Amino acid sequence: MSSSSSSSSAVIARTGRQRQLYENEYRLVAGCIPFRFKTFVEDPAAYLENRLEVLMISSPGRDDLVFPKGGWENDETVEEAACREALEEAGVRGILRKDGLGVWEFRSKSRQNSCSLEGICRGYMFALEVTEELDSWPEEDNHGRIWLSIEEAFRRSRYDWMRGALERFLIVMSETLECERESQMRGDLVAPVKELLPEHKILIPSWFEKPTVTQRIDERLFVLG
Repeated sequence: MSSSSSSSSAVIARTGRQRQLYENEYRLVAGCIPFRFKTFVEDPAAYLENRLEVLMISSPGRDDLVFPKGGWENDETVEEAACREALEEAGVRGILRKDGLGVWEFRSKSRQNSCSLEGICRGYMFALEVTEELDSWPEEDNHGRIWLSIEEAFRRSRYDWMRGALERFLIVMSETLECERESQMRGDLVAPVKELLPEHKILIPSWFEKPTVTQRIDERLFVLG
């Protein structure tokens, strides 16, 4: 269950692209699908998608919605970038799931109709279980936020690749919860995450690495959409 906080702790949104990471022609982007479990579900045996809600953000002058995301910069890990964007754009903190949802390639919003390579992004997406919602946040003037059912999120997603990420999110969550149930049945001991990591809790996957100019990420690991 998430809590509410009245302060953004003097968080200031980053601007500019001086630290932006690129891999060849691709701008590298990090984002997440913030989620929570409903506090009350009439049917305990309901399908997973009926027990989850996801957080999406709005943009001025548009009715459709997006998940928080933005540029991955050279002084942070991809996980830190995803958490930062969630805080700046949606005003939430939480537990970042250890396994990434995948990587998607797409055009920036200003280059949707371009035929050139300019404006192509490579986006790394994660699932973020929300534990804290700020009453105010750095980009609240540009981005409102709203909790939605999975069905509504599919309907209101601005881009096809985000619907693909949402589909992957459901698969990963289903697999994760099944593993957790099996661990509980075996009596495995799991340390409380709150005792391990402050504020954002980042459980780091082994297959995410910051690329260098001479290094290409193994595309066999990508889920492209």
